[in-house]
This record gives sequence, structure tokens and C-alpha cells, in this order.
Amino acid sequence: RSRRGGTGRDRGDTGSAMDPPSAAGLGGADPQLQRFIEVETQKQRFQQLVHQMTELCWEKCMDKPGPKLDSRAETCFVNCVERFIDTSQFILNRLEQTQKSKSAFSESLSD
Repeated sequence: RSRRGGTGRDRGDTGSAMDPPSAAGLGGADPQLQRFIEVETQKQRFQQLVHQMTELCWEKCMDKPGPKLDSRAETCFVNCVERFIDTSQFILNRLEQTQKSKSAFSESLSD
């Protein structure tokens, strides 16, 4: 099956209809069950990231599939994966900073 033809899904589709319920939404549920759901949710998010990275880098770097990668395609894949990881980490750090700023601002208002 050729990956160039796409998967029939929009790129922005993350399968949210199949996301497991969040542990916070379980209220007084068993802590072990909550932890299991948190771990499974993290696994699912990781798999989605890998899928996005694979699709993005394949489209960007693979001109003509052949029996082996040429050095240009290999270098492109390495750079693509590294930039994807850098970008993901940057976004995560920015979101954490934003969340901390909002928390600090909310606390200063309540004082």
C-alpha cells in the first residue's frame, strides 16, 4: 500500500472519538484504574505523535521508494525527525510556561 495516497483521514484528525475517558472524569473510581487509564492515554498520544512524524517525514523525504534509502533521503529523515522532536518539545515547554503563568496570575488575584 502506498503511503503517498494518504490514509483517507484528514491530517488534523487525531481519532478523538476513540480517546479513552480521562482519569479526572472518573471521579471516585479506583486509583489503580485511574493510573491505568492515564498510562494508556499517554501511550496513545505517543503513538499518534509517531504516526504524525512518520507521515510528515515520509511525504517530505521519500521521492521514489526503492529497495534501499539513498544518502539524501536518509539525511532528510534524520533531520526531519530531529526537527519534529525539537518542535514538539518547544511546544510542550511553551504550554507548560503558559500554564504556570496562568496559575501564578490566578494566585496573585486571589491574594
